[in-house]
Amino acid sequence: MQALSSFCAAVFPSFPSDSLEGEEEKPNDKAVQSFLNASASQPPIPDEVAETLVKRGFTELVIMARILLWMLSSRLGTLLLSGSLCLGEKWPYINNFSGMSLEKREKVLQWWNKHTFLTPIRAVLGIIRICCLYVFFSRVSEDGNNPAWEAIGYRVDCDEKLPQVPNERPLQKGTIETMHEKDSTLLHSLTQKGLVVTEDPEQNFYKIKCDAVIVGSGCGGGVAAAVLATSGQKVIVLEKGGYFAPVDYSPFEGPSMNQLYEAGGMLSSVDGKTLILAGSTVGGGSAVNWSACIKTPKYLLQEWAEDYKISLFGCPEYVSAMDIVCKRIGVTENCTEEGFQNQVLRKGCENLGLEVERVPRNSSESHHCGSCGFGCRRGDKKGTDRTWLVDAVDHGAVIITGCKAERLMLEKNKKGSARKKKCLGVVAKVLNNNVTKKLQIEAKVTISACGALLTPLLMKSSGLKNKNIGRNLHLHPVLMTWGYFPSSNSELKGTAYEGGIITSVHKVVSKDSNMRAIIETPALGPGQYAALCPWTSGLDMKTRMLKFARTAHTITIIRDRGSGEVSSEGRITYNFDAVDKENLEAGMRQALRILAAAGAVEVGTHRSDGQRIKCKEMDRKQFEEFLDNVSAVGSTLSQDKKCMLYTSAHQMGSCRMGINEKEGAVDVNGESWEAEGLFVCDASVLPSAVGVNPMITVQSTAYCLSKRIADSLRGKQLHSLRGKQP
Repeated sequence: MQALSSFCAAVFPSFPSDSLEGEEEKPNDKAVQSFLNASASQPPIPDEVAETLVKRGFTELVIMARILLWMLSSRLGTLLLSGSLCLGEKWPYINNFSGMSLEKREKVLQWWNKHTFLTPIRAVLGIIRICCLYVFFSRVSEDGNNPAWEAIGYRVDCDEKLPQVPNERPLQKGTIETMHEKDSTLLHSLTQKGLVVTEDPEQNFYKIKCDAVIVGSGCGGGVAAAVLATSGQKVIVLEKGGYFAPVDYSPFEGPSMNQLYEAGGMLSSVDGKTLILAGSTVGGGSAVNWSACIKTPKYLLQEWAEDYKISLFGCPEYVSAMDIVCKRIGVTENCTEEGFQNQVLRKGCENLGLEVERVPRNSSESHHCGSCGFGCRRGDKKGTDRTWLVDAVDHGAVIITGCKAERLMLEKNKKGSARKKKCLGVVAKVLNNNVTKKLQIEAKVTISACGALLTPLLMKSSGLKNKNIGRNLHLHPVLMTWGYFPSSNSELKGTAYEGGIITSVHKVVSKDSNMRAIIETPALGPGQYAALCPWTSGLDMKTRMLKFARTAHTITIIRDRGSGEVSSEGRITYNFDAVDKENLEAGMRQALRILAAAGAVEVGTHRSDGQRIKCKEMDRKQFEEFLDNVSAVGSTLSQDKKCMLYTSAHQMGSCRMGINEKEGAVDVNGESWEAEGLFVCDASVLPSAVGVNPMITVQSTAYCLSKRIADSLRGKQLHSLRGKQP
C-alpha cells in the first residue's frame, strides 16, 4: 500500500496556498486553500483506489498492477522502472518509489506517460491514475460531503432544490425486490404476485410458468413487457439491477454510478481505449440516459429497408410506432431554459452561422436537471420505469429485480421444424446470497432484452452458435473537447453541471451533405470529469479542477463503420475504421471552432499531452494550425506517443437482424434463427449503427417486434381454442 499511496500523492499532490500565481483567476478563500493542500495519498483514498481497481478491473490488469506496485516498493524494481530518477546522493543511493522526492515521482509519471516502449506500464498505471482521481472527487463522507466540491464550485442537487416529488414507487405492486428476500420468504412473495410456483427440492429450483419471460427492463424490455401484458399475456420481467423510484435515487455521483451502471460506470474495452456506459437498473439505459429523443433518420430507414432488405423499416408500421413511442414517453420539442453547456453550443453555432437544432426530450419543456445521468430525482424524465413498465404492471406483469439470467432452456425441436431447437424459458439466479434457490421460468416465448453487451452472452452461454451473435457491435465512439469560460462572462449563465443535458445538437456534414458527426453536450460529475481529463502534472490537474464549474464540454458522436465483438462477460473488443477516425477529427475540429466562437478563453482536447490553446493569444492562422494538429489518436496500449480515452453510451448491433442466418443472429421478426420461441428485443437487433441518440429507434423497433410476438401468441391461443371446440 505504501507504493500505491506514493503513486496517489504524485498524481494529486499537496501544494502551498500560493501555487496558483500566474493564473487569471486567483481565488483566495479557505476552501481553495484547503483544496490545494489536500493530497490523494490521504487515508482512506489509497485503500478505496485499491478496492475499486480489484472490483472493476480485468484480472490481468489487477495482476499487472500488483506486480508493478510490488516492483515500485523495492529499490531494484524502482530502478528498472524509473531509471536514474530514483538515484540519491546518500547511501543506499537507490530509492524505492516512496523514498523518492515528490518532484521526481511526478517526473517518473510524466516519463511513463510519453514513452511507447513502456506501453503496458503506461496502460496499467493510467488505469490506477483514473481510479485515483475518480475516487478523490466522487467519494462522499458520512455527512454527505466532499471537501473538494466547494473549492471547484460543485453543489449537489440537494433535496431543498427539488420540487415536491410524490413519495411513491409506481412499480412496487408488481415488483419483487430479491435484495430483501431469503429462501423462507421468496416463495410467498412470488405467489403473492399471482404466480403459479412449484418447488423442485432435488434441483433446488422454484419452477414458474408464464406466457412470456423478458430478460431486461430497458428501452427494449420495458416496451415489450407493456405490449405483451396489455395484450393479455402473463409476463415476467427479470432485471439484474435494482429498482429505484425518484425518491430512492442518490444525489451523489459515486453511489449512483455503483447502483445504476454496469461495472459501476467503469466498464472498458479490453484494450482500455473505450470507456463504456451502460445502465443496469430497472429501466435500463432509459433510467440514466440524457433524455434525447431523436427519431430514426429517414436515410437510415431507407438503407435498412433497401440495402439490408428488412421491410419493417420501410413500412408505415414503423413510422407509426415512432409516433406511439414519442406520445407514451411524453416527448416535448422545446426547452424553456437551456443550461450553460447548451447555451455555449448554441451561441458558438450562431456566431459562426452554423445550423443548430433543438433536441426533443422525454420530459417537460421546463425540465432543468443536469443530473439525470444519476437517475431523475424530480420524476420528470419518462424512462420505461415511469411509462411502459407501469403499463405492464397495471396489466399483471411481475418484475423480479436482483435476478440474473444464467442460461436459456433449449431442447431439440420436432422433425421438420424450421429451427433445430426450441426455447422453453430461462434459468435465473438471485444475486442475493440469502436466496440459494434458482428460478426456472417456463414460457411460451422468451425475450432477451438485456442490451447489446449482455444479450449475446446469454445466447452464447446457452449453446447458440450463429456467427453473428456477439459480432457487429457498434459503439457510437465519442471524443470530447472543452472550452473554459470564466465566471466574468455573465452572458453565459450557470454551471456545466446544471440544466438540461442535451437540448441542442449541431450536425457536421460533408461537402456532399452526408452527415459525418453530431455535436452535443455531456453530463459529467466531478469524478468523471477528473478521470477523463488528461493528466500532465499534479498542479495542472488541480488548476483544471478549479475551473470545473465553468468548463463546457462537447461530445463528438459518429455513426461508426468499425465494429467490435462481445466474447465473454466484460470482454469487449473494438476496431475503428479509418473513416471513423476522419469523422471524429472533423467533429472535434468543428466543436473547437464552436467553443472558441462562443467566447471561450481557452479550448482543448483530452489528448494525453494536454493539447490546448489560449484563444486570446492567437490569430485565425494560429488557430487553424492548432486545429490541423487535432487528431483521433490511439489508446494507452497503442504505439502512439500521444493517446486518448474514448467513451461510448450507445451500444447496438451485436445480435443483428438479417434476412437469413448468414446475415443476422435473428430474423426480421426478432426470432433466433436457431431456437423457436426465442426473441431479441433490444439494441442488439439493429442492423448497423444509428448515428444519433438511439432511444426512439430501440423503443420503436421493440414495439413493432413485440406487437408481432403478441399477435403470434394470440393466433396460437385462438387456434388452440378452436381445436377444443366440439
